[in-house]
Amino acid sequence: MSISSTYKYILWGLVTFLLCAATFGQEAEKAALEAKRNRLQNEIRQINSLLTKEIKERRSVLDQVEEIDQKIRVRRELIKVTNQEANLINRQLNNNLRKIDRLRKELVALKEDYAEMIRKSYQSKSGQNRLMFILSSENFFQAYKRLQYMKQYTAYRKEQGAKIEEKAVELQELNKGLIVKRKEKEALAKNNRLEQRKLQREKDIQRDLLMAIRQNENQYKTQLNKKQRQAKALDRQIESLIREAIAESNKKAGKSSTSKTFALTPEAKVLASNFESNKGKLIWPVDKGVKSKGYGEYADPVYPGVKHYNNGVTIATEKGSNVRSVFEGEVSAIIAVPNGNKAIQVRHGNYITTYYNIAKVFVKKGQAVTSKEALGEIFTSPSSGKTELKFFLYKDTKRLNPEQWVYRM
Repeated sequence: MSISSTYKYILWGLVTFLLCAATFGQEAEKAALEAKRNRLQNEIRQINSLLTKEIKERRSVLDQVEEIDQKIRVRRELIKVTNQEANLINRQLNNNLRKIDRLRKELVALKEDYAEMIRKSYQSKSGQNRLMFILSSENFFQAYKRLQYMKQYTAYRKEQGAKIEEKAVELQELNKGLIVKRKEKEALAKNNRLEQRKLQREKDIQRDLLMAIRQNENQYKTQLNKKQRQAKALDRQIESLIREAIAESNKKAGKSSTSKTFALTPEAKVLASNFESNKGKLIWPVDKGVKSKGYGEYADPVYPGVKHYNNGVTIATEKGSNVRSVFEGEVSAIIAVPNGNKAIQVRHGNYITTYYNIAKVFVKKGQAVTSKEALGEIFTSPSSGKTELKFFLYKDTKRLNPEQWVYRM
């Protein structure tokens, strides 16, 4: 085989390696996008199941606006992910087309090399020629080397024939792969068109709701103000109880009762460290549910210029569902909220998780609890039919975003 041919195969090998690496990266990206799409589709199913079971005429207009706003948000994210998948398949198709072009060129080159070998072999195909080639050697060592060369040449011919067959099969498989990828792309495009139609229907419902609200602004503002007052009162009570828990704990430990942080025992330090090491991996506080309102500032769905703030996350779940502790710890308080339901606080070292909207409490203050242990039954509103849990997370008196701590929240 000539030096130029050797360089040519080395170059092809390098190109093949780079294409394989790109393919591996694309397959990993595809798997991640598929998983995200499945999660979003499941979230939409849960929204439809958990948030729209209640009798429509009994729901407040505020509830309806919040629900349709959430559906639109998740649907847009699903369409975005589906578009990303379609773009990835386009890249995979282009990658396959480049591979097919490369393989065809390799196949042509292999066949040309093979044909040249066959031609040369035919010229010296007689046994007499081969024998004379060996016997004309100047010494025994040269004769041995010529014999070895002839064996290697024969083996190389077989290898080249096998490579031709291998490249032909690979080419066929890539052509089949193109058909599969094009079908995947068509299925995604069809699914995207369906989601776009659903999104448009939801936007139409949202538009009609907003028109109805603006015709009766006082009713909407009354409902909104009531919810805001309840949320602020709950936040104040939660933070007051955390400060009380810190003061009580520090007093027992002989530390300053005015401190804003827990004075931790060695055991509490270990527990806090374990809790912290599980950031992003904590279990959901319900066995089955969907996040109906996230943490932080968000615009009012009716009046975007008006901003609201959620100090925790709201999770919709099924009627009769229990709330569970997201990590091992100790029940530090059971709160009876005026004109509301109960809340349970669990301490994990210097971390506090709070679970609000509990109808029945299964634990008592000072009780040690384990991860996944049922703390109580979540309240179901008889007027709206909703079963929602409000979940809060604090480190000492510092408010934290639960979405960054709970797995895929």
